[in-house]
Amino acid sequence: MSPEAGAMSIETLLEGVSAVPSLPLFHARLDEAINHPRSSIADIAKIISEDQGLTARILKMANSPLFGYYSRIDTITQAVTIIGVQQVRDLALAISVMGLFEGIPEDLMTMELFWKHSIACGLTARILATSQRESNLERFFVAGILHDIGRLVMFINIPDLCREMIEMSRSEGRLLHEVERERLGFDHGDVGGVLLQRWKIPTRVAEPVEYHHCSMRAGQYPREACILHLADVISHALEFGASGEACVPRLDPRVWDRLALSPHLFPSLVREIDIQFAETAAILQGV
Repeated sequence: MSPEAGAMSIETLLEGVSAVPSLPLFHARLDEAINHPRSSIADIAKIISEDQGLTARILKMANSPLFGYYSRIDTITQAVTIIGVQQVRDLALAISVMGLFEGIPEDLMTMELFWKHSIACGLTARILATSQRESNLERFFVAGILHDIGRLVMFINIPDLCREMIEMSRSEGRLLHEVERERLGFDHGDVGGVLLQRWKIPTRVAEPVEYHHCSMRAGQYPREACILHLADVISHALEFGASGEACVPRLDPRVWDRLALSPHLFPSLVREIDIQFAETAAILQGV
């Protein structure tokens, strides 16, 4: 373990470093409005509508194959009414976070590829959750988009050490998250979980992000963590974008058993991802 790694904790990685972005203030206002007993749908829609770029992307998402509604959704008020308050809040979170991280060294990560992998993971998690008859599917979509956010923090704050770890993982044919844990004592999932907690993101999203490489250790939301774990493996196997990993992460067989999935699910799952991916990525990445 290098001296740089030896003295490091997740707290020191996150504290006092201005390069780690803050979540836009409107999210605190949005949460406050959603949780206030006297807030109306119009109040919530008004807060979202203050950000025109965000509004446009949410409306595009609402009218995309992701939701498959037959009538056109033209206003945020309609979107909140039809899709749901929590779901629109989760979509707003995903879209906002994708615009926060800048200045990642290009040799470490091409951000377009990073978000493509994250979007693919979100779509896959949402489709898997649908097959499991889960409710509030957008929490799975958002967790997928945010699952590797801890790696971006590491790329910003310890780029040289990240280069070393990437080189080690590739030269030794090892998984990068295992090298992270060996060198630092934690991995990017742990960093992402702590960051999301600091941003006051609900535990139903933060915990699966934290445990997506060790989902059986999740305390409150192990099922969500299992779905995210499998979605990450599938997204790597399908080669959508890039996360920094040179290899496909190993599937924990206990996850397969817990979710009781049929192998016959996968052809239809891959078709669904293919149908939804290009348009969803274009909307979220502002293409």
